[in-house]
Amino acid sequence: MGNHCTGLKAGDKAPDFKCRNQKGEIVSLKDFKGKKLVIYFYPKDDTPTCTTEACNLRDNYALLLKKGYAVIGVSADEEKKHVKFINKYNLPFPLLADVDMKVIRAYDVWGEKHFMGRIFDAIIRTTFVIDEKGILEKVITDVKSKNHTEQILEKNN
Repeated sequence: MGNHCTGLKAGDKAPDFKCRNQKGEIVSLKDFKGKKLVIYFYPKDDTPTCTTEACNLRDNYALLLKKGYAVIGVSADEEKKHVKFINKYNLPFPLLADVDMKVIRAYDVWGEKHFMGRIFDAIIRTTFVIDEKGILEKVITDVKSKNHTEQILEKNN
């Protein structure tokens, strides 16, 4: 597999970002100071695996909040698509519309993907857990969309 993998790793400073959410509000890393943040990058709204992943985070959202985590999703979809996706599946967390891919590139999750014999550039599904001080606590490159919350909360990796 020649799949691209982010160069960021646990212990690195989380790249700063500023991006609009589905409501057109500007969201930045600073907004989460003093909180743990789960920022998950996914290829596309309303595709099967992305939906499974989002619904897993939705179903466990109360638990994540209880443990002190905020959650945001990021893809290159525009705000209108995000609103549809959120409404369709009742997603309780914001989605960032990174249409110019600044955040995606800052987190190094854009790269070569091999799929069914083809090679193309795409967003590589990756999740970052950022601690209260803005340091990467965990980088999950092997996302299991059905058990994603478990992966986030696992202590050892």
